[in-house]
Amino acid sequence: MAASSCFPLAARCSLLLTAALVLALSHGAYGYGDVGAGLSSSFYDDSCPSAHDIVRRVIQNARVADARIPASLVRLHFHDCFVQGCDGSLLLDNDLPAIMTEKEVPANDRSARGFKVVDSIKRALENACPGIVSCADILALASEISVELAGGPRWSVPLGRRDGTTTNIESANNLPSPFDSLETLQEKFRNMGLDDTDLVALQGAHTFGRAQCQFTQRNCSAGQDEETLVNLDTITPHVFDNKYYGNLLRGRAPLPSDQVMLSDPVAAATTARIVRRFSGSQKHFFKNFAASMVKMGNISPLTGRAGEIRNNCRRVNRKPY
Repeated sequence: MAASSCFPLAARCSLLLTAALVLALSHGAYGYGDVGAGLSSSFYDDSCPSAHDIVRRVIQNARVADARIPASLVRLHFHDCFVQGCDGSLLLDNDLPAIMTEKEVPANDRSARGFKVVDSIKRALENACPGIVSCADILALASEISVELAGGPRWSVPLGRRDGTTTNIESANNLPSPFDSLETLQEKFRNMGLDDTDLVALQGAHTFGRAQCQFTQRNCSAGQDEETLVNLDTITPHVFDNKYYGNLLRGRAPLPSDQVMLSDPVAAATTARIVRRFSGSQKHFFKNFAASMVKMGNISPLTGRAGEIRNNCRRVNRKPY
């Protein structure tokens, strides 16, 4: 029946089927595209129209006391999405034996920060729109707002994620490392459905913020505590711009995992040309960074009835007995 109904309009059906196939392929095997993921930038327009303004206000207040907060919030979103998708699992505290926190794996322990700001955002949203905005969406919104407040690009954030009720320590232990080779980084990004352009663009978030000296190429100075902070961009450490890529070209990237995008043997044929392109055009970098953030934010979101909307980002909701 289905086959015969297309026969009189074979040419038209062929075009429709081809278009459907292209759309499906464009979303990849993981369903990362906005349409495939079931997300929409207008998701809260009716249920919580002030969501964006509330998140922005809390971050603006927080960055007055702590200039690092914007970069820290972007990093939280990155480390959340790379572990079983963008589901807010990174925000969960220990609740043994059911929940083992991802905050204590090597990539996050004593370095992931900004959790209290997320708590403040959640409280403000619960006061305005109880039980509506997920913690996973808070991270996505906070990332875009943080970048924009620091002078970077703006983009429409696809929303509608729900919060996970589990963590994944094995996956969290495999987050990208400051000491990964380029090939290892490329593999980890490919596993998330992200390509070399996404890799170079998203690493560009290191244009602001700080890192512990123990993770840098030069390591720590004599007598310096290993947790001493160094600026990732020594020129404009609190501004989101493309100067990070100029630092790479001069061999001045603090993190080894940044410099490998030029120095690794496979870089010449893969990432080096992208680094040079972004260094030469901030507009081009901004456009690609925004697109890559949307793409990363669409990694395996929970939508519909999957997961939950947490009342407290640090804990799963208690089910009534």
